[in-house]
Amino acid sequence: MLVFSASDKGGTGRSVTSANLAYHRSLDGSDVCFLDFDFGSPTAATVFDLPDALSQADGAGLHAYLRGEVGEPVRLDVWARTEHVDLRDRPGGSGRLVLVPGDRSGGEFVTGEAQLHRCVDLILSLKREFDVIVVDLSAGRSYAVDLVLNATSPSGGLGRLKHRWLVFHRWTRQHVTAAAELAFGTRGIVRAGVARGHDEDALRNAIRFVRAAVPDLASPLWSQTTPARYAWMLRCDERLEELASGRGIGRSRVLASIPLEPVLQWQERLITDEDVHDRRIAEQATWQAMGDLAHRVTDDSFWEAR
Repeated sequence: MLVFSASDKGGTGRSVTSANLAYHRSLDGSDVCFLDFDFGSPTAATVFDLPDALSQADGAGLHAYLRGEVGEPVRLDVWARTEHVDLRDRPGGSGRLVLVPGDRSGGEFVTGEAQLHRCVDLILSLKREFDVIVVDLSAGRSYAVDLVLNATSPSGGLGRLKHRWLVFHRWTRQHVTAAAELAFGTRGIVRAGVARGHDEDALRNAIRFVRAAVPDLASPLWSQTTPARYAWMLRCDERLEELASGRGIGRSRVLASIPLEPVLQWQERLITDEDVHDRRIAEQATWQAMGDLAHRVTDDSFWEAR
């Protein structure tokens, strides 16, 4: 399974949620590879607590590979290399968890036929090793997004490989509008894909949305606010639901909602079981939401035609 993580804006929680998705799938026994295609800001290594990754990958990461400067990009075994204290002992029954980082000195760049062929070769090679490949893309209609749309088109080399799109957005008016535009707007993923030969219905059905930093108004935290503020928040939530539904990204197209989580606000990191039950710094609801997302991304029942 090939999973593309996209967002129209930065700060949506795309990278950190995608990394947690990869982590949960690995915990469940899948072999997972995470490709940091966020060429403008390749920071996935920080989420996995691999502080020396960018310096090691500089000149040997995904940028260098796509440009033909190296034969293959560097790979980092997260379980073996992470400095995250909870990940130092790989859990029994877990699968592989590998990061392919971007170059520290990289940046957005125009892609052509040569980059397309290298992208296809890399993903086909990884497909033989891994059950799930998560591709974290640059925000917006970036060169990275165009590259993978070309790669997964009928003539691109990955057209027969099962792939799905996750579009991330925060639970605000601006982010809901931007996410809908990225997916279904005049310059969005679907229109751009159709122009490259994708089947419109198939591509539309391959897109689901992930809401991030969503306040749980039923939680004790929000129930303690003033009655006036609580009523205002309820109205805001209702209006956001109406806006999302009107833009074609209502509940039926939402794969997961990740609660507003202080740990993720202060530290963009993997949330572990120890964070929830031992340290009690993270919420059980967040852990469960990440696990649900990791399960649903490959569960066909959540991807039936909408």
